[in-house]
Amino acid sequence: MAPPPDPASRLQPEDKQVFVKVAGLLTWLTGLLMLVVAVTAYLLVFPPRPAAPLAATATAPAPAKSQSANFFAPARFLLDSVAHNPEGELIRYGHALIAHTPQYLGPRAKAPLLRLAGSNLACQNCHLQAGQKAFSAPYVGIWGIYPTYKGRENAISTLEERINGCMARSLNGRPLPLAGREMKAIITYMKWLGRQVPVGEKVQGQGFVKFTMPNRAADLGQGKIVFAQQCASCHGAGGQGQRVGADAQYQYPPLWGPDSYNDGAGMHRLQTAARFIKANMPFGATAEHTVLSDAAAYDVAAYINSMPRPHMAHLDHDYPDLRKKPVDCPYPPYADQFTQHQHQVGPYAAMNQGKKGAE
Repeated sequence: MAPPPDPASRLQPEDKQVFVKVAGLLTWLTGLLMLVVAVTAYLLVFPPRPAAPLAATATAPAPAKSQSANFFAPARFLLDSVAHNPEGELIRYGHALIAHTPQYLGPRAKAPLLRLAGSNLACQNCHLQAGQKAFSAPYVGIWGIYPTYKGRENAISTLEERINGCMARSLNGRPLPLAGREMKAIITYMKWLGRQVPVGEKVQGQGFVKFTMPNRAADLGQGKIVFAQQCASCHGAGGQGQRVGADAQYQYPPLWGPDSYNDGAGMHRLQTAARFIKANMPFGATAEHTVLSDAAAYDVAAYINSMPRPHMAHLDHDYPDLRKKPVDCPYPPYADQFTQHQHQVGPYAAMNQGKKGAE
C-alpha cells in the first residue's frame, strides 16, 4: 500500500513558502522556550547572592588591626578542646615540649638521644605562657609567616630552621632532627596556635612592644639598681634563677651564668631584651600595664647582658652581608667603624642614621 501523500505537496508554491516560514518560526520558539526552562531551573538550584548596597560597600570600614588581638584570647588555647586523634596528640606533645623543655630535651631528659638542649631553660622562659602571651615573641601566627628572609643567614629560612636556631642559641644546645616527632609536634602546636590567622599576616601582639630607645648609652650602674629592686626577688640576687624543687624546672630562669642563653641568642641583643622586659617584666606586667619605663628597661637589659654567659662558636659567620646586621648585635665583625662596646650598650642614633645612609 502506498504511503499517503505529503500535505505540503498539495500546496501551491506561494502557500509552500508560508508553510516553511511558519515551521521555522515554531522551531525557533520551541528552542527559546527550552532555553527559558533551562535558565529557570538553574536559578532555582543556584540562586544568585544578593548584591551589597553600593552605599554600604563604599563606606564599609577596613577591619581594624586591634581586632586581631582576639587571636590571643585565652579561650583559643584550651588544650581540652583539642581532638583526641593523631594531630591532637602532636599538639599536646608540642605544648609539653615548649612548656617543659628540660623534661623532654634537657641535659637530664629521660631519653638520652633527646638530650639536645645544653641548658635547663624552657622555651616558654622567653616565649611566655608556651608562646601564647602577646608581645613576648609569641608563636601565634608564626606558622603562616615562614619561610621568610633572615638577615642572620642572609637566606630564606624555614620555621624548622628558626626553631633549631633557638635550640643552638637560646638553649645553648644542638638541633632537633628535622623529621623527628619532636620537631613535628612543635610545628603542629604552632600551627594550631595560629589557626584562623590569615597566612602571612602580622597580627597585633606578635613580636615585641614598641619601644622608645633612649638616645644615650645604657647606664649599667642604674641597671644594677633596677635589677635589685625589680628582678632579684624572682631571678635571685645573683641572677641564677629559682627552681620549683632541687632538681625541678626553673620557675624563674637564670638570666646569666652557665645555665642561661648564650651570647649568640636574640635575647643577648640590648634592644630585643629591653622590648621584652618592657612588656613582660617584672612578673605580671603586660604591654597595656607596664611597670618599667623605657629607660629602666633599657638600663636593666644592658646590665643583664653585660654578665657572663656561655659562648657560641663561629659567631663571625653570622650576617654574611654585614649591612644587614642589627646595630645592637653584640659581637663583631661590623660594617661600620663604631666600637663593639657601643654596639652592645649604645647610643644607637648615629648608627641607625649611618645604616639609613648606606641603604
